[in-house]
Amino acid sequence: MSVRILFLGPLADLAGTQEREVAAPLDWTGLLAAAGPEIAAQLDDARVHVACGGKVLADKTALDARDGDEVALLPPVSGG
Repeated sequence: MSVRILFLGPLADLAGTQEREVAAPLDWTGLLAAAGPEIAAQLDDARVHVACGGKVLADKTALDARDGDEVALLPPVSGG
C-alpha cells in the first residue's frame, strides 16, 4: 500500500528526485515529513499547490491520499 509523491519543476531540484513512494494513507502531516524539510518549507507558501488523484486541493492541509493515489506538488507558475 503506497502513495506516489510527484515533485514538479524546481521542487524536484530541491527534493533531489522527481518522485517518491511512501506508505498509504498519507495526510498533510505525513506529507510534510515524507517530503523533507526543504520541500516542507516550500509547502507553507500559498502559491504552492497540492493535487491528489488529478484534482488540485482547495485546502492542501485536507490531504487524504489512499493506496494507489498520486500526490503532485505544484510550484508557483511564473512567466509572461
